[in-house]
Formats: sequence, C-alpha cells, structure tokens
Amino acid sequence: MAVSGVSNVPYCLVYDDFGREKLANGLQRRNIGYFTSWRTGKDGLQRYLASDIPWDSLTHINYAFAHVDGNNKVSVNQDVAGNEATDMSWPGIAGAELDAALPYKGHFNLLNKFKKLHPDVKVLVSIGGWAETGGYFGADGKRVASGGFYSMTVNADGTVNTAGINAFADSVVAFLRQYGFDGADIDYEYPTTMEQSGNPLDWSFATPRQKGLQAGYRELMKTLREKLNAAATADGKYYQLTAAVPASGYLLRGMEAFQAVRYLDFVNVMSYDLHGTWNEFVGPNAALFDDGKDGELAFWNVYGDAQYGNLGYLNTDWAFHYYRGAMPAGRINVGVPFYTRGWKDVSGGVNGLWGKASTQTCPNGLTPPCGIGAAGIDNIWFDVDEKGSVEDAGSNPMWHAKNLEKNIAGDYLTSYKFGAKDMVGQYARYYDATLVAPWLWNEQKKVFLSTEDEQSIQAKADWIIKHGVGGAMNWELAGDYDWDASRVNLNGTKGQYVPGATLTRLLASNFRTASPMGATIANGAVPAQAVNLTAELTAFALGEQNYPIEPKLHIVNSTGLTIPAGAKLRFQYPTSAPDNFTASGMVVTASGHTGNNIGGLKGDFHTVEYTLPKLVPGAVKDIKVTYRLPITGPSNFVLIVNGKEFALSQEYPTKPQGTF
Repeated sequence: MAVSGVSNVPYCLVYDDFGREKLANGLQRRNIGYFTSWRTGKDGLQRYLASDIPWDSLTHINYAFAHVDGNNKVSVNQDVAGNEATDMSWPGIAGAELDAALPYKGHFNLLNKFKKLHPDVKVLVSIGGWAETGGYFGADGKRVASGGFYSMTVNADGTVNTAGINAFADSVVAFLRQYGFDGADIDYEYPTTMEQSGNPLDWSFATPRQKGLQAGYRELMKTLREKLNAAATADGKYYQLTAAVPASGYLLRGMEAFQAVRYLDFVNVMSYDLHGTWNEFVGPNAALFDDGKDGELAFWNVYGDAQYGNLGYLNTDWAFHYYRGAMPAGRINVGVPFYTRGWKDVSGGVNGLWGKASTQTCPNGLTPPCGIGAAGIDNIWFDVDEKGSVEDAGSNPMWHAKNLEKNIAGDYLTSYKFGAKDMVGQYARYYDATLVAPWLWNEQKKVFLSTEDEQSIQAKADWIIKHGVGGAMNWELAGDYDWDASRVNLNGTKGQYVPGATLTRLLASNFRTASPMGATIANGAVPAQAVNLTAELTAFALGEQNYPIEPKLHIVNSTGLTIPAGAKLRFQYPTSAPDNFTASGMVVTASGHTGNNIGGLKGDFHTVEYTLPKLVPGAVKDIKVTYRLPITGPSNFVLIVNGKEFALSQEYPTKPQGTF
C-alpha cells in the first residue's frame, strides 16, 4: 500500500492480505477506461455517455477532466448553468435517463446511476490533462491561463506553495464526497525540469518554477495521500490516489527518480504518443517493444552510442521497466490507445514504417522540423490550437480506422462533412510482430496511420499477464469499436464499424483468467530484520545540465550503531538504464539485461554493491553516481555487516529492528 502517516486506514476494503487490489467483474488485472466529458452530442458529433460504457468489463473508470481553478480548488465549472458534469440531460436517449434522487444532473448523475448497478467498479475523477494542467476552460469556453498545477504547487520564486496544495487537497476530499467518486487521478503534464516541455501555453508558469517542480509534485502527492487517508478513516471508505505518468525518457530525465510514486495506489503509464507529428519520424503510436530500427532514435545515435547500452526507449516495455524500479509490477498499468496517430506525404521506410513525412512549419513551442500530419478524412478526431485552427495529426477513433481498413465509408462521415467520395486509395493493414504494432498504409496518398486491433491488444494482454503487470489503461473508451452488420453505410451496403467495446472486452476476457498480479518490489527473498539506515538519490541537476544523470546517493546512519568499514550496501535499479551505473567504490555485481532490447528487456533489475567506510551513529555519506537513462528507485536495499543481511526500514517500516 502507499506510504501514509495516518493510522487505521481501511486498506482491507480495497486490498487483500498480499497487498493486491480486489477488482470488479472477476478480473485479476485492472482494466481502466478514461471516459471524457466532451462527447455529449451537443456538437452534432459522436455522443458517448455513461450508458455506453462497458461496465461489466472494467475495473476502474476515470472521468476526464476536472481542473484546478483560480482559487486552487478542483472544479468542473459546476456553478455554470448547463455544464456537462452536473447540469446536462439527454431526454429521449435510452439509458441516459437521470436518477431523480440525486441533487445534480449531467455525467456525474449517470455515473452514479450505473455505479449503483456495478458497485465494485471504481470511478475516479481525473484532474488536469494536456489542455488543463496550467489553466482551465472557463464558462465561455475560452482557456484561462491561471497557472493550474504549476502555480498551485510552486510559488513564483520556486518554493513549494504549501497553502495552495492544502487548499487543493481539501477541495479534492470535499469533491469526492459530494459526487460519490472513489478517488482522484492526477494528470499533471508535466512536473519535469526539462525546459519547454508540456503544453507551450503553460511555459510562462512552468519555466520560472523549474527548480521547484519536483519538490512541489512530491508535496502535492504526500498531502493528498494524507488527507485522503484521513477521510477514508472517517468515512469507512478507502479513497484511491493515482496518477497518469509519462513514458518519455526525455521527460522522465527531468523528474528525478519519481519519488512521488510512494504515495500512489498505482500509476497509469501514458505509453502512447511515442511518435507523432512533433517531428518527421514515422513510427508506431504505442509499440510494445523496440526493433532496433526506430528512425528517431537512430537519428540521435541512440543505437550507436555505447553509453545508452543500445537500449531503445520509445516503447511500452521500456516504460514499464522504468517504473518497476520503485514499484511492484502490480501497481503499474500500461496505456493502450484507442485512437490513431498518422502522417501524410511519407517517403521511405517499409510501407511507411520508419519513413519520414514531409516537413512543415512547427506549431508554437515545437522544434523544427515537424512532420505533416494526416488530414481531412484521416483526422476526424482533430484538436484545434489556441487560434481555433485544425491540428493535422492523423487522430481518429479506432472504429473509423477499422472502416478505412475495410474501405467502408461509415454513415457518420456526413456529420464530419465528408462522404464516400473522400475515400481515396486503399488503406492496407500491416503488422510488425517485433514491435507489436499494426498500421494502415495508403500507397496512393502516402498516408501512414498507427492503429491498434485485436492482434496487438491480445499480444499486449499476454505480455501484461506474463510480467505480473497491474493491467491496462485505455485512452479513451469512446474510440473502441464493434461491428454492426445491419447499419447501412455510405457505400449503400450493410455493415460498418461503430463505437463499441471489442478491445475492452478482449482485455477483460484475458484478465479474468490471469494469474495474480505482482505484489512485491523485490523479486526474491527479503531479510527478516531491518535497520534504520536511509539511502536515496538527491541533488539532481536541472534540465539539460542533468546529462549524464549525476545525483548523489545520500546515506544517513540512523541505526544508533557504528557501521564498520568494509560493510556493504547492496541495491538494485531498473533495467530501463544500462548496466553502466558508476561511482567510486561501487560495482555492478549482476546485470538484469545486457545488449539491445529488441523484443523486450529480459530482467527487471541490475544489482550494485558499495563498500562503506566506517559510519558512526548519525554519520552522513554522499556519493556522486552517474547513469545515462532515467531510473526510479533505487530499491531493494540490503545492508551487509559481518555477513549478516538487513533490509532498510525506509522500505520495510513494519519489519523488526535488527542489530549487528
């Protein structure tokens, strides 16, 4: 369970005796779906309501999004008439009849209505997101640049904003109680010290606060954990705290060792958008593995530079192993996209894969060159920039991609101002078993669309089960598909793909028969006794100065005993970084993985030993360490004195204290 100083927290309501979460619908792994607020149907486009959710196939539903308002409180504009969360209704829509017993309408009413029928499915509110991390959309639909998470957690001088954090955390507790949620999911994009990361509209807030972002993030999660646990004790209901977290090695380099995971029930790894039109390199949206051919990584000589250990880091397997350094596998969920990414005017590669798109002037905040995104009928789920212009990125729900693949002009196209005449060329499906990635390639249009389907999702489900991973998270439920044989399409024939739950049900089917998820950080036995020695990475440099990554391992002897010279401190770090962790007096004694990671990393941890000098009670030792790709942890510390092994109380606070 997550770290907390609160006593008598009712963990047993959610966790079993092994620390594994008790899950709904007979599943042994989490199946989490994001349900978005904006698909209300009022714009004449696709409607996706709580009544459309496949409740019997999910364990968790994350409502996206709430935001941080100008008073540092969580909000969904609930005081604005007609807001979708609490003040909309859908008369005449079967299944969308409101529960008259509730004092609010909108999505929250329907979520609670269906939660009564599926009480074991947990519903969380997700706060933030790309567009509302550093601001929010006001009553007029215009974005308010308030500072959001950045100014709520960190003052303008870079110090932690404890008043803002406390106000926010108190409001979250009240919000969950008021609207019946089971927890909060923090989607803060991003508290990284890498400059000009996240939404360019937020840089004016993020950049001057850079030095405090990680400290503020940790304090935010710590405070939320404590206040949610206090509420859980008072209410007799456990409240979960989770986070949507990045998969990008670049962003993670600026997030220190991601110490905030200690306060979380689990993380949802956003292992998608691993390639996109922010550059011209054409590749999969969410590959499971590296194949040694990634065009972007090859351009930056990742495969040729020995310091990277030949590790390709733009894939789900790498991202999972990054978080594995600090968490049991069962507290990590990997993301699967129910939407496409794509480019047009692609040249080279094999059927577009690892080719290059023609370049264009980059949107604000991106470094040239940027690729030209697929547009028009290949981009029906487009976003718009701050000026209201369409952003071409080849973004489509998977049900539309399936229709493109089968050369079916779906009847919904007229709502998007397209018709059968816009179906130009053939969209051939290809699949790379090494990457575990399908895609569509239109040779006539030179369009590449990265997709997901039953074959890739089955392979990912198999991998999740094999590695003890906590489960899968999808963005977003409205992109999943079913086949409707009776629907008349624009070609004049019957049959087309429609919004549905094929991929969600496939995951659920696999997870019902899965073995239990991984419940421990260590893969082996842990010493029976612990001592109060602390060891953690500190003093990270900021931004581009943090390469190679060279923090200090800060060791404090609080055992009350003298540790003799020659004692050893053994620890492990994840195979997301190669086995070239270096420091004076340290040696890597066992490698969890060597060589490239084509087809996946073979182990979870590398093992390091450090020979300690004499440490009297209260002594402090700082050791400069060097590594090249980001890690969480280190973890699984063992102190060895005169041949006797002890765990550290910082990891195992309930173990009996040992002596030497």
